[in-house]
This record gives sequence, C-alpha cells and structure tokens, in this order.
Amino acid sequence: MTFRHILLTQKEHTAILTIDHPPANAWNLAAMEEFKQRLDQVENDRQTRVVILTGAGGKCFSSGFDVTDAANAPRTSPLGRELWRRVDRFPKPVIAALNGFALGGGLELALSCHFRILVDDPKTFVGLTELNLGIIPGWGGTQRLPRLVGRAKALEMILFSQRVTAQEALASGLVNQLAPAERLLAEALDLAGRLAERPPIAVAWVLKAMAAGAYEGIDAGLKAEADGSAAVRETKDKAEGFKAFLEKRKPVFTGE
Repeated sequence: MTFRHILLTQKEHTAILTIDHPPANAWNLAAMEEFKQRLDQVENDRQTRVVILTGAGGKCFSSGFDVTDAANAPRTSPLGRELWRRVDRFPKPVIAALNGFALGGGLELALSCHFRILVDDPKTFVGLTELNLGIIPGWGGTQRLPRLVGRAKALEMILFSQRVTAQEALASGLVNQLAPAERLLAEALDLAGRLAERPPIAVAWVLKAMAAGAYEGIDAGLKAEADGSAAVRETKDKAEGFKAFLEKRKPVFTGE
C-alpha cells in the first residue's frame, strides 16, 4: 500500500505517525484507511513501544472530517468511530502532539490518545464545534470530553461550540502539558522515551484494565487487572524488576 496521508517515522522504540493531508489535515476515506493500516503496523511491531500522533505543518493538528469527501461519509464516519475507539484502547501508549488547531473529529482523535501535549500558542484553539453546522460530535467526543473536563464543562464546550485556548485547555485538564512550537516534538519524544523504559507487558495490561473499566464497567476492569497481575508474574521483566531493585540499579525491560 502506498501511504500519502499518514507518514511513519521510527525513532528507537517510538513510532511517529504524522497526518499529512493539507491544508488542514482533515480526514477523508483514504486517510482513514491509511491510518488503519498504520495502526496495524505499529501494533504488530515489537520494536515499537510508544506511538506519537501529530500533524504536518505548523498550524493544524487536524480539523476533523473532510467535507470535500462528503460522498464517502457513510463509510468514513463509522470508520472514524471504530479507529478512534481503537486508539483509546490501544495496547501501547499513544501521545497526541498537537501542533496547532484540533477541531471536531481532530480533537476527538486527540481525546482518544492517552496523553496530549499542545503547542503553547495564544493563536491556537481546540474545540468540538460540530453544533455550528447543525450536527453533533460523532467520533466519541460526547463521551470522552466529559471524562477529562467534567460533564458541565463538556456540555458548555459542545453546546456552544466553544474553542478554548491552550492555557484554558491545560487548566481544564483537556491536555497534560503545553510546549513551545519549537519544542513540541522534543517534549513528546521525551515523554515517549520515558514511557518506553517501562515494562511493555505491564504497560499493556494497565492500558487494557483501564480501558475495560471505562468501556465495560468496574467489574470488567477489576477482572482485567487480576488477569494482568497473574500474567506479569511470569515475565522476565518482573524478574528483572525485582533483581534491579535488590541490586539498587535501574531496570532494563525487554518486553518478555
């Protein structure tokens, strides 16, 4: 498959997926299908422990649905819901490096990521602005935004199509941190590097347990947690962790 819209760069244990669909990195059917293939690649690659998702250019992470591809909406919209859900439940940490505007489905994708770093620029805004068009967020925004900012703030943002600044996004808990434009990717790579040092199997089980709790309820989450606790006891990483603790050194985890 030839990839035109979702570029992949590998840096040690981190895969960087870049949305490259100018001018606003919007999602049409072709971009969605490429994204699905890229997720398959990075999920199945043992070398990859962390994924960074960012946008090409210096102004826009993603503006969401590509209205010029409206003819494919019956296929694109369900695929968007499926893929954003897949990111939310991905077995490896996903960091959104928001290099500019994240609106509509673009912000919904960022909400699906495990971590969000936003460019610290007073001219950059993020928001779920679908109601301005007489539609609603359809790729998970009504569910994931309240998890981060609370029900009241989420209703305010969605019902009034509010676009919030970087500082407002940080204060509300919508993003984890801000970074200057020239440092955005470096900050994301630093976070990715620290995550990549953690035991990959244990990380995957934590993500699985938390996702199970969010999607299926606390009992399912506790069941996944118990299964994960049993599974990691048999790993080489567990032995390495205990050995490193006794030897008073930093553990080196291999994902085995």
